Amino acid sequence: MTETQTETRTEITAELVRDLLREQHPDLAGLAVREVAGGWGNQMWRLGDELAVRMQRMDPTPELQLKERRWLPVLAPRLPLPVPTPVRFGAPSERFPKHWTVMTWVPGEPLDHGSISRGAHAADTLAGFLRALHVAAPAEAPIATDRGAHPRDCTDGFEKFFRAVVPDDIAADVRAVWDDAVAAPAWEGPPVWVHGDLHPANVVVSDGTLSGIVDFGDMFAGDPALDLAAAWVLLPAGTATRFFDGYAHADEAAIRRARGLAAMRSLFLMLMGQNGDRGLPGGKPHWGPAGRAAIERVLRGV
Repeated sequence: MTETQTETRTEITAELVRDLLREQHPDLAGLAVREVAGGWGNQMWRLGDELAVRMQRMDPTPELQLKERRWLPVLAPRLPLPVPTPVRFGAPSERFPKHWTVMTWVPGEPLDHGSISRGAHAADTLAGFLRALHVAAPAEAPIATDRGAHPRDCTDGFEKFFRAVVPDDIAADVRAVWDDAVAAPAWEGPPVWVHGDLHPANVVVSDGTLSGIVDFGDMFAGDPALDLAAAWVLLPAGTATRFFDGYAHADEAAIRRARGLAAMRSLFLMLMGQNGDRGLPGGKPHWGPAGRAAIERVLRGV
């Protein structure tokens, strides 16, 4: 039986999660199991009040989960916001031939289902988090293979999103932001830890501000510009300048690269929204408005 056949036949249910816990971590099997909406590569289940089970689903390899297992315990203690930290490992078995991990639960609501009303506080919070995260990574840290590159090496992806969703009335302005990012000097510092996937579904909000960061499966060591794009992708209009003032370590070139990458990420959100409107697999209709709002912030540049 191929992995694809196994994948389509192995439905991840609460009963399966409980069975796996009974087999491998019986002391946790009595906790309530509740499905968490969302997720694509991995499916999340709430386990009691303080834990979650992360089940490998569409990800073709366990690499992202194994990366989180290896590095989140190293990073979490020095980060100023809650992040999911692995507490138990689930091994592939006959019942479920993929990896799964029990992690701490990060309370709050994903930003793609919530909002930020305290913009200045959120800008300061994100700046403090990324300042703490973006330190020199060890030589054995993972290197990005498909993200985190200079914008000039991401032109194929940008062009795909641009052709698919950019409105005609802003096309020239979006193109100008991207061309400026492509022309910006490259990162010359040491590789630093980068989250790599800061979009509205991967940050948690409560009380009108950022309260946690989740899904570190794409973390890598490299140029921090991809994370800095969150100044426009996540934060309300008018707060990007405050964010960069608080972050304090981004030069003009980094900001130019970040703004272009923010434009590309915004177009990606719009494309995912378009796919959702069309009923395509993996599409998320509510991401469309988030992407449109983000691209407007990118074009204002503040």
